[in-house]
Amino acid sequence: MHTDPPPDFAPLFTPRSIAVIGASATGGGVPSHFLRNLRATGFPGRVYAVHPSAETVEGWPAFPTIADLPEPVDYAYVAVAAARTPDLLRAAAGRIRFAQVISSGFSETGETELEADLVAACREGGMRLIGPNCLGLHSPAGRVSFMDRVQMQPGGVGVLSQSGGLGADILRRGQMRGLRFSALVTLGNCADLGPADLLPHLLDDPTTRVIGLYLEDVRDGRRFFETLRAARARKPVVILKGGRTEAGQRASASHTGALAQDDRLWQALCRQTGAVMVDTLDRFLNALVAFQCLAPLGAGRVTRDVVLFGNGGGTSVLATDAFSRAGFAISALEGETAARLEALHLPPGSSLGNPIDTPAGALRQRSGELGGLILAAVADAPGIDAIVMHLNMPVILSYSDPEILPNLIKGALDLQTGGRARLHFVLVLRSDGELDIEAERHRYRAAALALGVPVFDELVDAAAALACVAEYERFSVFSQTET
Repeated sequence: MHTDPPPDFAPLFTPRSIAVIGASATGGGVPSHFLRNLRATGFPGRVYAVHPSAETVEGWPAFPTIADLPEPVDYAYVAVAAARTPDLLRAAAGRIRFAQVISSGFSETGETELEADLVAACREGGMRLIGPNCLGLHSPAGRVSFMDRVQMQPGGVGVLSQSGGLGADILRRGQMRGLRFSALVTLGNCADLGPADLLPHLLDDPTTRVIGLYLEDVRDGRRFFETLRAARARKPVVILKGGRTEAGQRASASHTGALAQDDRLWQALCRQTGAVMVDTLDRFLNALVAFQCLAPLGAGRVTRDVVLFGNGGGTSVLATDAFSRAGFAISALEGETAARLEALHLPPGSSLGNPIDTPAGALRQRSGELGGLILAAVADAPGIDAIVMHLNMPVILSYSDPEILPNLIKGALDLQTGGRARLHFVLVLRSDGELDIEAERHRYRAAALALGVPVFDELVDAAAALACVAEYERFSVFSQTET
């Protein structure tokens, strides 16, 4: 455990200058790929390649050594053989602020002395180290990304990942689900800087609204815990913990050299800090989508009572099971709400209880505008915390009227823009995987997310994600009553 003062991470996330060490003049390899990414993302700062003989690499100016660079750099992307890395960085002598060492071959392969020498070299060279054994950094604000074909639109999701591969999955799969990132850092072995160091930055960063963590081991566990506890859940924190089983702990030890802690400690940490723990990558991404869109209900409320509305009788039954298992109440609609629904004179085959089940044929009435009327009838019902609308897109699109699905979606989004901030609204767009239907789902997902409506592929996904929101609300209410 080190006692250095916390670094200023601005030069990491918004660097003015970058050095890429290990790029090939022939255009092959990961460092050259990173240089091409910098051009594609429109990085506005100065870029230098370090190469023993080339004058340029990928169109950027090249210099033989770090000492030959025309200026010190904020961020160095280092991808040379592990054995060469300590001496190379030791010789940097104050010319690098943050070095991200992509190279593997350190403690994850048993080379603990080499990793210790790497850390010592960085200290002697006056820089902080991220890695080794990682993939890099994604920072939309800085126009920097280790990945190609990723969106650079800034968002509110900050992620720290102790796996480079999962970091890439989170970026790619996350953006397809509508996640927009403030930053994502792959941390690798965390030989110097780790989750406990970068977490305070994300907690204090005004652009980051929700934090996601993939963790295998946190070496400074006490500081990590105290940071979360002191934050008092002012931002949602979603944890995907690797190595929660004995076999998983063995796997994480060979992956990052980690010594994973007992799973019971992580469960206790979440109970005491308000962090939410999930057990699959899909649930991790879905929870981040939910928190990106849904603010806590506030006023001491916790999401409990949910109304389900959509087409498909069997789907509605399974949805009721999924939400009930997730801890939600699917209560019958009575009184004025039931009367408003009855007044709509829904076609035969419709069910006006909860779930509200309207066959696709019934939704054809008024070219799908009936859906908006149903939602409006329910939205003002007392005691309702959330409405989940699910649509079987292939069935709806099979009808010849092209306005049905657009009008159904419009009715849903009108609910969101109608000032009903007192409840959560969630949309589930179900598909059969056909390319044309997937394209439609992608288009409607983007429109919904732009208005703050989270969209999920299946009802069980929505139930699990909304359960994470409720868990966070529950801790926030408990925390407020303690103060």
